[in-house]
Amino acid sequence: MDTAIEIRGVRKTFGDTVAVDDLTLDIEKGGICGFIGPNGAGKTTTIRMIMSILFPDAGRLSVLGRPSALDAKDQIGYLPEERGVYKKMKVGAFVKYMAQLKGVDDVNLDSRISEALERVGLPGIERKRCDELSKGMSQKVQFVTTILHQPDLLILDEPFSGLDPVSMRSLRDLILSEHERGATILFSTHVMPQAEEICEHVVMIYQGRKVLDESIGSIRRQYDPRALLFEPLDPDAAVGSLESLDSVEQVRPKDGAWEVRLTDGSDPSRTMRQILDTIPAARIELSRPRLEDIFIKLVAEGSSTADEERLRAELQQADIDGAAS
Repeated sequence: MDTAIEIRGVRKTFGDTVAVDDLTLDIEKGGICGFIGPNGAGKTTTIRMIMSILFPDAGRLSVLGRPSALDAKDQIGYLPEERGVYKKMKVGAFVKYMAQLKGVDDVNLDSRISEALERVGLPGIERKRCDELSKGMSQKVQFVTTILHQPDLLILDEPFSGLDPVSMRSLRDLILSEHERGATILFSTHVMPQAEEICEHVVMIYQGRKVLDESIGSIRRQYDPRALLFEPLDPDAAVGSLESLDSVEQVRPKDGAWEVRLTDGSDPSRTMRQILDTIPAARIELSRPRLEDIFIKLVAEGSSTADEERLRAELQQADIDGAAS
C-alpha cells in the first residue's frame, strides 16, 4: 500500500495522562479516512503530532514520505479544531496572504479566490473585514485557505463543528470534490454518522488506543447486525406476531420503527417476503450497522448495560456540544 501517513508505535503523555498509547496507523494515498472517537479520545493530539505541532514521546511518524510535516508543508492543507482568522484584515487579503504562504503563484490568484469563496456560498465578500463574519462564514473562509493551494494531503479536524445543516452539506460536497481531485483526506470527528457518509475507511480511537481500523465495506460485512427495519402501514398492527416466523429471533422498537432481528443463517430476502405476506409495510429495509453501535460494542465489551448507556449518552452530548459550539 502506498501511504500518505505512517505512524509506528507512537505514544504521547501530558504529565500522568496518556493521550495516545502505542498507536500504529497507515493512511493510504488517495483515500478518505475517518478518524473517529469521542471527545478526549486522542484524535487532536495525534493530528498535532502528524503536523509536527507536538512531538511523540516514543515511536515515529512520516508524512508524504518525509520524517516531518514541516518538510512537506506546501503539500498539506490543515484545518485545525481551533479556528482563527486575522480579524482586522479583509477577507480577500487574508485568503491571498495565506495562499502566498503556501507558494501559490499570483497569476489569476484574485479570480481563483473569488471562485473559491463563491463555491462555499460567500460570493463578493472579499472586501469585508474578517471580524464582520459570523462563525460559520469565518469557518468557510478558513476552509478556502486550506484547499486553495490544492494540497496532496488534507487534514480536517472537526470541520463541521458549529455549522448549520446547509453549510455542512456544501462543505461535505467540497471535501468530496477535493477527494475526486486526488487529495488524500484525513477527516477527524466525534460525530460518527458524518464519517459513515463521507469516508471510505474508518479508524476508531478510544482513550488513546486504536480499537478499529477497517474499510466501511469490511465493517458492514463484519458487523452485520442480521436485522431488518420494518415500519407497518398500519401503526396499530400486531408487529410482535412476526416472532412466530421461523427466521425471526426478536422484534423490538427502534427509531420510530421496528427492528426485526434474524436467526443465524436465515435469508433476509426470504424473511422480507414473509413479513410482507404477514403485515403490509410502509417501509422495510436491511438494517446497516451504525458506527456508534460498533464503537460501543468494541469499547464496552463485557461491561454492564449501564456502562453502555453512559457511553452512548457521552457520545450524544458531544454531538450536542459540537453543534452548539
